[in-house]
Amino acid sequence: MPSSITSQQYYIGLMSGTSLDGLDICIVDFSDQKVNSLYGKTFPIPTWMKEDILGICQGQSLTLAQLGQLDHKIGLFHGNCVNQALQEAGLSSNDIKAIGSHGQTVYHQPDSEHPFTMQIGDANLIAAITDVVTVADFRRMDMAYGGQGAPLVPAFHQALFSHPKQGRIVLNIGGIANLTVLLPNEPTLGYDTGPGNMLLNAWISTQLKQEYDSGGDWAASGNIIPELLDTFLAEPYFNIEPPKSTGRELFNLAWLKLQLKPEYRSEDIQQTLLMLTAHSVAEQVKRFEKAKELLICGGGVHNTALINTLKTLLPEHVVHSTQAVNIDPDFVEAIAFAWLAKQRIEGKPGNLPIVTGAQKKVCLGAVYQP
Repeated sequence: MPSSITSQQYYIGLMSGTSLDGLDICIVDFSDQKVNSLYGKTFPIPTWMKEDILGICQGQSLTLAQLGQLDHKIGLFHGNCVNQALQEAGLSSNDIKAIGSHGQTVYHQPDSEHPFTMQIGDANLIAAITDVVTVADFRRMDMAYGGQGAPLVPAFHQALFSHPKQGRIVLNIGGIANLTVLLPNEPTLGYDTGPGNMLLNAWISTQLKQEYDSGGDWAASGNIIPELLDTFLAEPYFNIEPPKSTGRELFNLAWLKLQLKPEYRSEDIQQTLLMLTAHSVAEQVKRFEKAKELLICGGGVHNTALINTLKTLLPEHVVHSTQAVNIDPDFVEAIAFAWLAKQRIEGKPGNLPIVTGAQKKVCLGAVYQP
């Protein structure tokens, strides 16, 4: 894209989710009320950074200085990746209206006496390094009004994927799986269904030293352990009515290991974890009888075994990726945070109270001006 083409509707979205598989960067043109992705790329997260983030999420103790330094380092990494993206896209900072940075979630606790969520990756640094207005800290204003602060993408899904006559469900399979229910002339619903890739990735990393199960091949080599699947699905979270959200604080390696027996084979555990994701998603999808189209995005779209299992569990549904409506499934969430930045810059609300449980619609995010 030549730099001579300038639009004040160009926004950048940054998304690094609970899977920790990379920083997704998307440059989006929102001109003419349309969504045109100009650039999309995933930047690998350095191994040391991933280990530090996982350490926090898994409850390892650290000093305030270590937390502050990691916040700084992630901000530097994000800012430098944005500059590389701009260079590769043939754009300059002057072409971009704003960056929407989700930040890296290290803790999310919406249901305690004093609810809080923490995303790190200093937005001041991102703004300074890129010379672009940066919007970050999207979740806490929703929580200030009693909401879960998550999921935030349903408002974007509503804007992008709604069909005037056809019921749709958008399923994002990241570390956590979340869905958005889009029914004509009915309020949009959305919530976290439970684990997506998170436990699958965690288990294979401990057993085979791989970051993820490519195509779900290792899971497919195993057999379901019925009693273990039943134990997994007995987790109380699955029976909580929405609004609800979850994360690594609940579904983590410690949660998994508490439920294992020595006689279980590793590949059978992986297959059972795949079935946990598939069943917990499918049971929620079946609740909405008017929506027979399932649009899937997120890293889980590449897990062929998981997608085929979902198709088997949902025989009455048309199941395909968001590519069917010309949106790259790998970058839907990054595009969503570009859109949320646009909403903030324009002074428009970014949450859906019926989804998050907040008392009202509010503008989300703090603005960092370079």
